[in-house]
Amino acid sequence: MSGAAPFPWDAAMAFGFGILRLSSRDFWCLTPRELAAACRPPAATSSGLDRAGLAALMARFPDAPRR
Repeated sequence: MSGAAPFPWDAAMAFGFGILRLSSRDFWCLTPRELAAACRPPAATSSGLDRAGLAALMARFPDAPRR
């Protein structure tokens, strides 16, 4: 034996089925690399919108008519 820890199948299945809500077929079709990528937190995004970005979004998606 190499002394390596066994793969944590219980944790992987709990995450795949419970958090990612994958079907059994989709879970078992994942490669180990894909499963590892799905378990990582999302990459950091920008710090937020600036005033111009917010104004552009408000123009594209108005909530209510302006008065």
